[in-house]
Amino acid sequence: MESIKEIFRIGDGPSSSHTMGPKKAAAIFAKRHPDAAKYRVTLYGSLAATGKGHLTDTAIKSSLEAIAPVEFVWLPDIVLPFHPNGMKYEALDTDNQVIKEWTVFSIGGGALANETLQPQDKPQIYDMNTLCDILRWCKKTGRMYWEYVQQKEESDIWDYLYEVWITMKSAVERGLETEGILPGDLGVRRKATEYYIKAMGYTDNLRTRGLVFAYALACAEENAAGGRIVTSPTCGSSGVLASVLYHLNKGHAFSEKRILKALATAGLIGNVVKKNASISGAEVGCQGEVGVACAMGAAAANQLFGGSPSQIEYAAEMGLEHHLGLTCDPVCGLVQIPCIERNAFAAARALDTNIYATFTDGRHRISFDKVVAAMKETGHNLPYLYKETSTGGLATQWEIEL
Repeated sequence: MESIKEIFRIGDGPSSSHTMGPKKAAAIFAKRHPDAAKYRVTLYGSLAATGKGHLTDTAIKSSLEAIAPVEFVWLPDIVLPFHPNGMKYEALDTDNQVIKEWTVFSIGGGALANETLQPQDKPQIYDMNTLCDILRWCKKTGRMYWEYVQQKEESDIWDYLYEVWITMKSAVERGLETEGILPGDLGVRRKATEYYIKAMGYTDNLRTRGLVFAYALACAEENAAGGRIVTSPTCGSSGVLASVLYHLNKGHAFSEKRILKALATAGLIGNVVKKNASISGAEVGCQGEVGVACAMGAAAANQLFGGSPSQIEYAAEMGLEHHLGLTCDPVCGLVQIPCIERNAFAAARALDTNIYATFTDGRHRISFDKVVAAMKETGHNLPYLYKETSTGGLATQWEIEL
């Protein structure tokens, strides 16, 4: 597996696969062909179906338009074999003739790949790729998951995770202070501030749950508005882990040093899924985004509360298992409905799975790795219209409801 830095990418929302990835690809193509008189970008499948709502064209133009004009071709009904998020970049001369073209895919979390450019081309710094293997290592050595991360990553990993943590905190706090309507045609009003104020009026459990909702909404709303966030593992699910850690830092006084160790463990969980399945909503549905984020949050919380490696694995397993089959059907292609609410519910579920795992000795029948395999199979069997195309599910019902 590659560095957990690839799971925790710092950038602007609202989508890692639809904005971060295409923007990165555009920057690469611009560097290769700075002499183009014009660029033509063809978007396929999910990128074309929900690209306008996800600001894909805006992200691409930010890398290309300073050099030459950009023309877009939208082909939502054509899905290239390698991955649903396909895009072709063409550099044109003054006679509108193609000088060079490049087809590449945004495979989730801001990562790029194709037949020649593979994520595996990046340094593979972890020699174990399944959580079962890493769990056995923990039991054999008496160490924790974060210590495996520390052993394998470069020495700057803690500085990087500190930057990740500061960015997460900032996103939550900005979201708590910002009110108004989110961008797009849905007219969705930000709710984080309202939830925070109401939560403070309750006591004990209701206040705790309300604050978790508020923190998750705050970060998810910042993402939806194109604010600076951390993929964990994606932009659309960025509010889950951030809100869990923010809540535990504020409400339970866990130190930042312990928060960073929890981040390391969460990154390892996301890495295992990315290696063995997918974190792309266009490939496996929202179970690969919010479901994985819930597993990451559950593992982080359980470690903070003193869970054993087995209990941490169990918490992560439940977080993912109980999101199996979750579709990706964003209304109008915006990362708003149902995405924002899903962040809040997944954050609460992550804390619940932590508690459930704490009541056990960590032994259970189905391993996290088996659930990852089931998630991959389920995702590949989901019909295309439920995988970030806005052509099925909730995406087709919103006019009736409104």
